[in-house]
Amino acid sequence: MITRLTPQDAAFYRLESSSNPIHIGSLAIVGGADSPDIVGGADIVGGAEDEPPLDYDRLVDLVESRLSLVPRYRRKVREIPLALGRPVWVEDSRFDITYHIRRSALPSPGADSQLHELVARLASRPLDQGRPLWEMYLIEGLSGGRSAIFTKSHSALVDEEGALEIGHVILDTSPSPRNLADDSWVAPREPNEMELLVGALGHLAAQPREALDVARGASADAFAMVAAAGKAVDSVISAVRAATAGAPDSPLNAKTSRSRRFDVVRTDLENYRTIRKRFDCSINDAILAVITGALRNWLLSRDEALTEQATLRAVLPMSVSTEDPDQLKPAGEVTSYLIDLPVGEPNPVIRLSHIKHATEANNKQRKGVRARTLVHLAGFAPASLHAMSVRAASTFAEHTFNLVITNAPGPQTPMYIGGARMLEMYPVSPLLRNQASSIGVTSYDGHVFYGLNADRDAMADIDVLAASVHESMEEMLGACA
Repeated sequence: MITRLTPQDAAFYRLESSSNPIHIGSLAIVGGADSPDIVGGADIVGGAEDEPPLDYDRLVDLVESRLSLVPRYRRKVREIPLALGRPVWVEDSRFDITYHIRRSALPSPGADSQLHELVARLASRPLDQGRPLWEMYLIEGLSGGRSAIFTKSHSALVDEEGALEIGHVILDTSPSPRNLADDSWVAPREPNEMELLVGALGHLAAQPREALDVARGASADAFAMVAAAGKAVDSVISAVRAATAGAPDSPLNAKTSRSRRFDVVRTDLENYRTIRKRFDCSINDAILAVITGALRNWLLSRDEALTEQATLRAVLPMSVSTEDPDQLKPAGEVTSYLIDLPVGEPNPVIRLSHIKHATEANNKQRKGVRARTLVHLAGFAPASLHAMSVRAASTFAEHTFNLVITNAPGPQTPMYIGGARMLEMYPVSPLLRNQASSIGVTSYDGHVFYGLNADRDAMADIDVLAASVHESMEEMLGACA
């Protein structure tokens, strides 16, 4: 089967560079029979006594059984000869699932810090563009009998029309994986260069406007139509046009290297509910207030001069609209907007008030982009929302914001991967051009998990930002008291 990349898909496919790989990552920590009762300093329920650890063969079988739900994960991108049109998706005749699902192990004692260093290195590496654009790693040897699954998928794979991230479909709501119909996929013959060329000429004959673009002598890069991508997320474009000034100067904007640092923060959802009830705001507002306080503390640790009017501009590519006051259950719309975070304000209550008014104003003005399929699958997972968030953020001009914050709700009941209980889940969002850090947030099973991805050179102190999240939370809870 040959399908042409949409203008949006082509835009994100060509957006990648060696120092800015545009793949969305996710890190899941799963338990085994001897999982500890305490992970990351907080009580959790470990694996059941009869729960086997997740092994490589079981993971391969699980993913292989779910590939029919994400057909793009068996397809690769082929360029059209002479650049006569957008690239196409073709079935990979050499598809080898063991190439995409890999196995790694941490050296003893398997500390979380070792895991984060490994994830940073894996996230730094671009995907092989000669194969389907995804990889999954089973990382064994984590302390307490735990394992980790790190997945990275190119942003071109995922869209709001129905192409999901693979982490969306390997989760189950019980230890017994759900059964799907047998997959009858057979590796087909790939088209040759002449067949691709003939198909492209036929497509151009039926699409005069696209043919005109080619006739104007556009190179392949010209088909990375960010304006066309903006049509799919018109709320983003309107927000950019509304921004009359560029983002404030910040150490968060720096030329990125090819290396990354990664850190995580684990917090309790109940704390955000306490903030919500005390100050009559949303859970999303409470999360943004905590992040703002953390960024303020991090800037102060660098001896940055902050006036009370100082702000950082963040792009929040997606915010789930819902009638649930906790804003945890996914609904049918996701939206995008820019927001100025008041990092110069020393009072946490006033910071939250500024954020609340800003998000309320955006709620009245913005137009939602519909994510048609996200709410129809059992075991909703936020991985697809984070991936679409990166697509939305990529349409902003780089000078209009300082960092990207993706916030996607996850299920509030335990989920399982191949029978093993998932204990924690962290997004690993990519860095866009000249963005030194990205912050991904996911709520799951009574907790809120932060994944902090950063450039290794520009943000060697990412651990300070991670610690500052806890400090900011304590400050907010103190204000509640």
